[in-house]
Amino acid sequence: MRSNFNRSALVRQIAGWQPAPTDLPRQDLAERLGQWFNVADAIALSSLHQALPAVARARRPTVPASACKVQAELQRVRATLSQAITRPPLAPGDEGTDDHDAGFAPHHQRCLEQQRRMDMSIEALRDHVRKTLSLTSARLAQLAALDAVLEPMLGGCEQRLLATLPGFLKARFAHLRQSHPGGWQPLFEHELQQTLLAELDLRLQPVVGMVEALSQEV
Repeated sequence: MRSNFNRSALVRQIAGWQPAPTDLPRQDLAERLGQWFNVADAIALSSLHQALPAVARARRPTVPASACKVQAELQRVRATLSQAITRPPLAPGDEGTDDHDAGFAPHHQRCLEQQRRMDMSIEALRDHVRKTLSLTSARLAQLAALDAVLEPMLGGCEQRLLATLPGFLKARFAHLRQSHPGGWQPLFEHELQQTLLAELDLRLQPVVGMVEALSQEV
């Protein structure tokens, strides 16, 4: 139970496909997070820390931002991306098409397409939420400034890790195809959708955190 504490749904999904590890890592969160930063990142964070008081003192509009509008935009983006992920892969009238011989290639292409869609939509949403926070209050402006610095620092490692997701899905595809020869297609389709939805939740976490902070402040 301790090893599953606070894991994301995506990590739990992939971990469920793997054999249980015999030797769990002993590093705490700070040590593991430290592996994602280099000297340049540390300098940038130090510079941001020194600049935060000036960020807080900046003048802002007297009309507060609408948390409801930002929340609605978040829900709109989430719904649009979720619908794209769960849309049936076959067009109407093509239900009889058999892509059994195509192997994993169509699923690989679909996974990459959904990842590109998530990347573009969430990047724009995240930038919009940061701008809203920066105009709302001193504390939220500091949070927005912190996120603006952390996103490129952590984004590279995150993208490299998410790029390995099709490899896990390919292995799962082969396993289900072998273990369920008579009905592997719906099983894999369900797991593919659940995996991409879990990735969507993971990618949205920073935005959700900022939107929740805005709601509490306003």
